[in-house]
Amino acid sequence: MIIVIPATIAGGLVCGWLIGRTIERNKIKKVKEDAEKILKEAQIKAEEIKRKADLDGKELLYKLRVDFDKKNESKRTELTQLEERITQREENLEKRLDFIESKETDINRKQESIEKKEQELSSKNNELSRLIDQEKRTLEKISSLSPQQAKELLLRRYEEELRSDKAKMVKQMIDELNEESEQKAKEIISQAIQRCAVEHTTETTVSVVPLPNDEIKGRIIGREGRNIRTFEMATGVDLVIDDTPEAVSISGFDPVRREVARLSLEKLVQDGRIHPARIEELVAKTKQEFDKKLMEEGKAASFDIGIHSLHPELIKSLGKLKYRTSFGQNALQHSKEVAIIMGILASELGLDAHLASRVGLLHDIGKAVDHQVEGTHAQIGSDLLKKYGESEKVINAAESHHEEVESNSIYSILAQVADAISASRPGARRETLETYVKRLKKLESIANSFEGVEKSFAIQAGREIRVIVKPNKVNDEKIYLLSHELKKKLENEMDYPGNIKIVVIRETRAIEYAK
Repeated sequence: MIIVIPATIAGGLVCGWLIGRTIERNKIKKVKEDAEKILKEAQIKAEEIKRKADLDGKELLYKLRVDFDKKNESKRTELTQLEERITQREENLEKRLDFIESKETDINRKQESIEKKEQELSSKNNELSRLIDQEKRTLEKISSLSPQQAKELLLRRYEEELRSDKAKMVKQMIDELNEESEQKAKEIISQAIQRCAVEHTTETTVSVVPLPNDEIKGRIIGREGRNIRTFEMATGVDLVIDDTPEAVSISGFDPVRREVARLSLEKLVQDGRIHPARIEELVAKTKQEFDKKLMEEGKAASFDIGIHSLHPELIKSLGKLKYRTSFGQNALQHSKEVAIIMGILASELGLDAHLASRVGLLHDIGKAVDHQVEGTHAQIGSDLLKKYGESEKVINAAESHHEEVESNSIYSILAQVADAISASRPGARRETLETYVKRLKKLESIANSFEGVEKSFAIQAGREIRVIVKPNKVNDEKIYLLSHELKKKLENEMDYPGNIKIVVIRETRAIEYAK
C-alpha cells in the first residue's frame, strides 16, 4: 500500500500534467487559429477599406477635375466675351475716328470754299464801288446835277427795275431749291434742329435720378471714369454728374434710351455692385424688360380704342409714343385722342368709324422712330405702315395729315381736322390761351406790315399764315419776294416751334354788270 499509493499519486500527477499540457496545446492551437482567422478578416477588411478609399479618391478626383473644367470653361467664355467686347469697342472707336476725320476734312474744305467766296465777294464789292464812283463822275460831267440830285435820280430810275430783278432772282432761287430736293431737305432738317432748342427741350431731353447719398457718385464714375464710360456706351446717353446734391442727370434726345438708362441706373444704385460687367449685364436685362413694357403699353392703347390685329412692331412703336412728347403733350395720349375724335366724326358722317379710329391711332406712328430715321414723321410713319401691311387709306392719312402730300380720301381730311383739334385746343399743349392768341396776332401783324398786303390769316394753330395781297400793287413776280421777306422777318422777330408755312395769294377779279 505504501508503494501503490505514492505510485498512484505520481501517476495521477503525471496524467494531470499530460492532460493540462494537452489542454494548453489545444488552447494555444485554438488561439493561433483564432489569431489567423482575425488576421485574415483584418486583411480582408483592410483590402475592402483600401479599395473603398481608392474608389472614393478616384471619385473625388473626378469631381475636382469636373469642377475645375467648368470653372476653366466659364473663365474661358468670359475671356472670349471680353475679347469680343474689346474688339467691338476698338472697331467702334476706329469708326468714330474715321467719321471725325471725314468731318474735319469736310469742314476744312468748306472753310476753304467760304474763304475763297469771301475773297471773290470782296473783289466784286471793290469793283462795284469803282464802277459806281466812275458812273457818278460821268453823270456829274454830262449834267448840271449835284451829287445828291444825281443820286436821287438814279435811285428813282433803278428802284422799280431792281425790285423786279430781285423778285426774279428770288423766284429763280426758289425754283432751284425745289429742283435740288435733297439739299433743301437738309436745310429744313437743320432749321428744325435749330428751332427745337427752346425752353421745353431741357424738360424733354433730361431725366433726373435721385441718389441715396453723394458718395455713390464716385462709384458711378469709377476708376479713371471706366464705369461712366461703360454706362454711356451701353445706353447711348450722356450721364451728367455735377454738384447737384443726391442726384445725377441723364441727357439724350431718344426718350426710350433715356428711360432705359434711368431704370438701369436706379437698379445699379439699388444693387450696389457698380462695375463695367455688371453695368452691361443690367442694361441688357433692362432693355429686354423695357421691350416687354413697350408691347404692354401699345396693346393697352390699341385695346382702349378697340383696334386689333396690329403688327407687333406697330404695337411696340405705339408703346414708344408714351415716352415721346410734343410741346408737353404726350404723343400716345394725343394719338388716342385723335382716334376718338375721328371715330366720332366718321360716325356723324356715316363713314367707317373703326377705320377712322385706326387712322387716328396710327397717324403719328412715325414719331416713335423719327429720331432714328431721316425725314419728317409723316413720311417716316407712312413708310412704317407700308412695311407692315396697313391699307392705303391709313398710309395716305399718316402721310398727308400735315399737308406734305395730297390727300386722296375723306379719312385723310378727318385726320387733319382731328389732329388740329387735339393739338390746338387750349390746355392740350404747354401753352396758355393768352400766349397762344398773342402769338397768332403777332404773326398776322407781321404779315400785315408789308406794303401791298390786304389781309392775313394765321391758321393750323399758327403753323400756316395765308397772306392776301392787293393785285394792283403786287404783281406775280413780287409775291415770291414778299414770301421770302416775310419768312426772314418771322425768323428774326418770332420764336415758334417747328415750321410756319407761308402762302401768298394774289387774285385779280374783273366784275361787270349786264343791264
